[in-house]
Amino acid sequence: MNLIDRLPEPTNLASAQALIARVQAVLDAQGIAMRPPPPEPTTCCGRGCNGCVWEGWLAAVNYWRDEASLLLA
Repeated sequence: MNLIDRLPEPTNLASAQALIARVQAVLDAQGIAMRPPPPEPTTCCGRGCNGCVWEGWLAAVNYWRDEASLLLA
């Protein structure tokens, strides 16, 4: 288990931004290049929809984190 595996899954914008920054720092320190993280959504209507774009984005950030973890393995 590497450092990235121990980072918690993001649950909101702030935790996702912190996760992205931490993962990028770890990758940079190891000299590993990776695709950029998914961009933050710009189409949220703010009504708390089931399947909100933010839910999909958080899942994409988590997947991106998992890919970074595999690069460190």
